[in-house]
Amino acid sequence: MREEEREEWFSEPTGGEGSPVGDLLGEPPRARKPIHPRSRFRRLTARLWSRMTRRFRSGSRPPEEDEGIPGRKLGRAIVFFLVLLVFLFWFVFIRGWVVTNDAYVTGNVAPVKSQVAGTVVEVCVENTERVEKGQVLVRLDGLKSRVALQKAEADLAATVRRVEALFSQVARLRHRIGEQKAALGRYRYDLGLYRGGTTSGVISEQQSIDAQWKVQESEQAIAALEAELRGSEALVQGTTVATNPMVQEAAQRVRDAWLDWYRRRIPAPVSGYVARRSVQPGDQITPEKLLMSVVPLGYVWVVANFRERELGEMRPGQPVVLKADLYGWGTRYHGVVEGLEPGSGSVFSLLPPDNATGNYVHIVERVPVRIRLDPKELARRPLVLGLTMVTRVHVAERGNSIRDPITRIPSKAREADYQSFLYLRELDAIEGRIRSIIEQNSNRNGDAPSATGARPPQGRAP
Repeated sequence: MREEEREEWFSEPTGGEGSPVGDLLGEPPRARKPIHPRSRFRRLTARLWSRMTRRFRSGSRPPEEDEGIPGRKLGRAIVFFLVLLVFLFWFVFIRGWVVTNDAYVTGNVAPVKSQVAGTVVEVCVENTERVEKGQVLVRLDGLKSRVALQKAEADLAATVRRVEALFSQVARLRHRIGEQKAALGRYRYDLGLYRGGTTSGVISEQQSIDAQWKVQESEQAIAALEAELRGSEALVQGTTVATNPMVQEAAQRVRDAWLDWYRRRIPAPVSGYVARRSVQPGDQITPEKLLMSVVPLGYVWVVANFRERELGEMRPGQPVVLKADLYGWGTRYHGVVEGLEPGSGSVFSLLPPDNATGNYVHIVERVPVRIRLDPKELARRPLVLGLTMVTRVHVAERGNSIRDPITRIPSKAREADYQSFLYLRELDAIEGRIRSIIEQNSNRNGDAPSATGARPPQGRAP
């Protein structure tokens, strides 16, 4: 850079024509003098500020500024109108509402597990398939359990026959005791005659002694029979063949074997849709293994996680408006707050927090809130589990006490999704077979009943 350019760069006109500052402030031209760029900026800023404040205090405006007054008024009107719109939007749509997008559709998920161990021979359903309560989903191999059931039925038949023999033995012992008592009476009568004849010399003394020995032998035989009778009566006293403890124990073994055989068919606990099927034919399964899940979609609800600072005015019974991405933002669901969970999500986690040790870092907790959906809207637009929902709770309305939730299971959903009495009726079929075995093997008329009674059906389970 040449010397004259350098001097011009570090100098500025302090006023007058040709000077930016002079032209701006309307001052006469002056001679240039060198000045540092930083000082130049400071002086220019100070003069501009002084001119602006002086103009404001005097209230005078340059003619060129008066020309922009209508535009300024229009701009201010637009700004005021926008501020008013924002205020109205806040007053109508935001004030009194608590919003969160941390909300999910949830419901019941019924696990399907086997009650016995075995080998899978058939898988009857597939994912997304609709199944009804009690429908067979998986079948297991039943050869071993069928053999065990037949053995248990044979043991029951043999036990019934043994108990029947005990009843017959009791009757026989009572009959023998009666015979012995009759003989004892005769022997005692003869002994009295012999003793009178011995005194008169008609009967020999030896005959009297023999009669006395017969009386004693008969008394001992009666005592032995009575002891044997008491032992037999202890096994059957106060019972019948069907209610005898030995028969009941054998019948219980039949029930256990029946359950092992019957449970090789795995039914659906509830009506719904199959999901997460993991079982395959040939699998060796145990009672702990999850085979699949059945999801009933007739009754679902929303769990919204609100920050703790947002729960101050939230109460059960307050209305809720929800939106789901599944059907777009134009579709709305309506619901009501049923209740608040009794703890935050971290409390029920696998590793709950322990803030008693180490440095404490405050973390805003979230509390799950249960929201009931309108069943009519769900019928028109069904929801599946796990969908996200934008939830808006109208906390301005007064609800119930926070300790008075309105959570209620609908009666139809209770019967369909919360009850599964299939497992309580598993023994209904075997009870009739047990009675049949007992009746066939307790015949006292000499008929020859079958040794084991009814046999389990061959092939597939019912």
